[in-house]
Parts: sequence; C-alpha cells; structure tokens
Amino acid sequence: MIGVFGGTFDPVHFGHLRPALDALQGLGLEQVRFIPLNVAVHRPQPLAPADLRLAMLQAAIEAQPGFVVDARELARTGGSYTYDTLVSLRGDFGAQRPLCLLVGADAYGGFLDWHRPLAILELVHLVVMRRPGHDPVAGPALRNLYLERGCDCVTKLARSPGGRILFHDVTQMEISSTQVRRLVEQGCSPRYLLPDAVLELIAREGLYR
Repeated sequence: MIGVFGGTFDPVHFGHLRPALDALQGLGLEQVRFIPLNVAVHRPQPLAPADLRLAMLQAAIEAQPGFVVDARELARTGGSYTYDTLVSLRGDFGAQRPLCLLVGADAYGGFLDWHRPLAILELVHLVVMRRPGHDPVAGPALRNLYLERGCDCVTKLARSPGGRILFHDVTQMEISSTQVRRLVEQGCSPRYLLPDAVLELIAREGLYR
C-alpha cells in the first residue's frame, strides 16, 4: 500500500512528520509520498516559493526510509485539486494498487466540500489521522458516509485499491506552519518544532521574515 500526504508544507514540521511516520509503520505502508501543492484552492497561497518548499521537504525526510517527495503538483499549472493528483498517481501505480490518502481530522471534517469527494474515495482509501480516542466525524452527512464506507481493520485496506475510510490513531503535536512562520517573523527561534535541516534552510534563505 502507498500512502499519499499532501499539503502546502510552508514549512514542513514535526506535526506533519511524526503522524506520517505513525501511518507508515502502523499501516505497514510501502512508502508515504509527500506532495506539496502548487496553487492552493481553499486556503491562502503559500508564502515560500515552490522550489524552497520542495527543498525544505527534501531536507526534512532524506534520512527516513519509506518517505518520498513527489513534486507532480508543482509541475502542474492551475489549482492543485486532490482529485487530479490522485488520477495522476493511478496512472503511475495502476488501477489495483491500494492507495491511502492521509488526512488530518480537521481536514476530514470538510471532506465533503472538496472537489469531487466521492470520486476521490473511489480512487483511494481515506485514512483519517486522529488523536487516540477522538471521533472526527462531525455532522450527519459525514457520519452516514463513514457508516457506509468505514472499516476498523488495516488488512481490509490491502484487499482493494480504494473506497474505505479508516480512523488511525497517531501522535498529535500542536504545531502549525503558521506558528513557525510567526516565530521567525518575530525574530524568535522555532527550534524543536521542525527538523534542524529545515530551520537552517529557512535561515539561509531568509524565509518568513
């Protein structure tokens, strides 16, 4: 199974990396592909240039086996829609390879407002990374979707290419890219919130000041 983890990564930090590692190990994934978006659709545009966000991501994960940087969205013009990216991934991995889209509990709360959410669920499994014991299902529409598509066993994901929803407990870290950027802007150090290699690149390039 292949994990897919998208975001602005502006910058990448331990709040991204530790849950991704929990998913890699806990789900028995072959790899987690980190895919930085190019043009945000439902959020403010990234502050750091695409090439530096890519460089920060590469610096952050280069020593971790099973973590892969995937720059396909940065090479595509127009809005970065998850559906389009997953169609592209299916072209690479074929129709039968199980793919798992990793999303946080907050992102899952707005899943039905995404571009073609049900089509996304036909392409991949949805793995909702949650803090232990937390139920991220909010609202009757999402709850009904989970009752229809939910599963509680990792082995069920491996039996089909997509279509299921799994809640997976991960280490939760109250860290945000906004917090990191604000600290840098204020002249404070964000050390211990993100890898030193990323911190060094931020300082060298003068990002977020």
